[in-house]
Amino acid sequence: MNGNTFYMMIAFIAVLVIWRRTRSMYRPIRGNGIRLLIPLLFIIPGLSLIINPNVNEPAWAFGIAFGLGVIFSIPLIWTTNYEVRADNLIYSKKNWGFIAAFIGIVFVRFALRQELSDLDPQGKTALFMLVAFGYIIPWRVFSFIKFRRVANQLQLSKIN
Repeated sequence: MNGNTFYMMIAFIAVLVIWRRTRSMYRPIRGNGIRLLIPLLFIIPGLSLIINPNVNEPAWAFGIAFGLGVIFSIPLIWTTNYEVRADNLIYSKKNWGFIAAFIGIVFVRFALRQELSDLDPQGKTALFMLVAFGYIIPWRVFSFIKFRRVANQLQLSKIN
């Protein structure tokens, strides 16, 4: 895959995430919140890029990549919250800080990709997939936990 195709694919994914996130600010989240965890299933195929036998990066590089991803997850976790609105349904709180944080992460990833251009392509792909895992997994898990807290509070208020 050439560089332009890769950047177009990443830009498309970023636009899709932003579109879905802004849409969720105006539509209620139905069910028990399991849908918040479904994107974790979409990253499973990326595991093959990380455990590729042709990747020869040292273990510390994988640790740094995952740690960087966890650091990237912090602003996403902080800016993802849920609220009960007048119709007694749960919505994502309107927070444009999330959009700014997500765009910032995309730009930092692009800059790092340029900076690490001397790595072999398979190693670079594996490291950047691990960065993505590092922020998607904690963000989605914490989002689910936050949603469940709001849902439980809503249930308690209906009982009382």
